[in-house]
Parts: sequence; C-alpha cells; structure tokens
Amino acid sequence: MIEMHDIKKTYPNGVIALNGVSIKIDPGEFVYLVGQSGAGKSTFVKLIFREEIASSGEIRVNDKDLVTMKWREVPMLRRDIGVVYQDFKLLPKMTVYENVAFALEVVEEAPRQIRRRVMEVLDQVGLKNKARFIPDELSGGEQQRVAIARAMANYPKLLIADEPTGNLDPETSWGIMKILEQINASGTTIIMATHSREIVNTIKRRVIAMEDGLIVRDQHRGDYGYED
Repeated sequence: MIEMHDIKKTYPNGVIALNGVSIKIDPGEFVYLVGQSGAGKSTFVKLIFREEIASSGEIRVNDKDLVTMKWREVPMLRRDIGVVYQDFKLLPKMTVYENVAFALEVVEEAPRQIRRRVMEVLDQVGLKNKARFIPDELSGGEQQRVAIARAMANYPKLLIADEPTGNLDPETSWGIMKILEQINASGTTIIMATHSREIVNTIKRRVIAMEDGLIVRDQHRGDYGYED
C-alpha cells in the first residue's frame, strides 16, 4: 500500500520537513499519525497524495512510484486516495448532493452511477435526508460527514484524514470516529493525523509518532504519548 525508504524533504526556504523517513503501511491498516506541530506530519501526508514531492528517497503508493511519477499521472493516483480535511473544504454554494457528486463528475462517471453512489455514501454517513441542504445549513459535524462522503465517493483504497475532529466537540468527534471505523472495517486503509489524546488512547490502533522530521515511535495499538 505505502512504502517509504529514506525519504527526505527540504523546502526552498531551507526548512527540513522530513529527514530520512522509512515506513511501510499495509492494506487495511488504521494508523494514527501523531506529533507536535512542525514535526513533519503534514508533509508526510502530502507526499502520499503527491501534493508535495520528496527531495530524495523512494516512495510507492498502490505500487506507483511517486518520485518518478509525471504530473499527468497524478490524477490517476488520486482516484484511489480520499482526503478529509480539518476545515471540511466544501464548496459553499453547492448542495450536499452536489458537493459529493462533484468528486465523481471530475472523473467523468456516468450520471446514473453518480446519482446512485452519492445517495449511497450519504446514507453511509447518515445524511441522506439532507442532500439538498447547503453547507451553511449544517452543523460542523454534519459538514465533516459530507466531507467524508465526498472522499469515499470514488471507492478509494486509502483515506487520509488530516485532523478530522480538530474543529468538533467531543460528542461529535466520537460520531466521526465511528464512521471512520466502519470505513476501515470495509477494507479501506486509513491514515489519520490527530492531536486527540483521548481518541488515540481509547480506540487503539497503530501509532506512528513524528518529531523533527523523523519517525521516533511506531507501535501496534499504541498510546498518544504527548502532553495536551
């Protein structure tokens, strides 16, 4: 699924974001990515869906070589990767239905298949009855569920969740985690960057901890390991 070998990433301003990262994540895993701000977590996940390119080293995702990959090949890579952001990134003037459908329209899915799949994923996240609402008419938790539905619309093999509960209250956060667990149980690999000690320590999964651009801890059913 994901393999990194001695990955280094230095930005033009001289900041070293990753300094020799090697890791393997197998299909179907649920992985928490933890660490203080500036540890390298954001760069780590951006490399996976080719928003950033490694300065050196080797990285393969779904058997695709991301270091040598040409830009015209990136859209095909991203068809197999769903991304959920902390701030939702929904299109404000589009309805819930249209936000999810957009992810399928860009890959030129047939209209009939779009209608079926959109309602299917909205049902999965419990929002089938709000398909005609716009984002401003929804709570933060509902907007995040729409974002998850959009990320899952194209049947991705991998879901990256970047602080998906960061802007949500605790009760709503647990609802989002329940949905992510169900998605993982269906076979989708999940990498979740998080600062939530309570979630990591309660729902035990693999924990990869980063500090100063390095992986300093990799534990099966690990703990958060940082002070709040």
